[in-house]
Amino acid sequence: MEILEVNDSAITLYQGDITTFSGDAIVNASNQHLAGGGGVDGAIHRAGGSQIGEACRAIGSCPTGSAVATVAGRLAARHVIHAVAPRWHGGARGEADLLRSAYQRSLEVADEEGDRTVAFPSLGTGIYSYPTREAAEIALDTIVAYLQGATAIERVTFYLFSPADLRVYADVLEQVASLMQGRLSG
Repeated sequence: MEILEVNDSAITLYQGDITTFSGDAIVNASNQHLAGGGGVDGAIHRAGGSQIGEACRAIGSCPTGSAVATVAGRLAARHVIHAVAPRWHGGARGEADLLRSAYQRSLEVADEEGDRTVAFPSLGTGIYSYPTREAAEIALDTIVAYLQGATAIERVTFYLFSPADLRVYADVLEQVASLMQGRLSG
């Protein structure tokens, strides 16, 4: 497991099933209709049970680049934050800004809910086809910047499904740590 300390918080990387996370909030890679699709979204809806789907139907929808919170049902978390990442269209349609916004908004919702521990998947890199390395750079840059501000969040854990995704995120985390160290010593 890789760890980066940021102020009084930490970012950790873990390979595994996000539905097993025991903490305050699990971030779901949702669609705009909050309608339990495939991949991480489907796994969270299945593991959490019908309460999540019912809560999502009551909300209705969530725009790309935003996030909303619901109950967590049978999951070992207090709630689920449903974040909507953009579909990848080559990078010329504002995808980076929308992905950054999905992470930022998820963290803001976590703070609004009083969360101290938050688990993220790699948003947008599944069926939405966002390139993993670019997504990892945006995710980690956004989270580091957020944790450098005023927040109650103590730990952000990335649950990465494959060994390949974990390697990409670990490499990007190492680069971020080097940049942070360079800023501190320079």
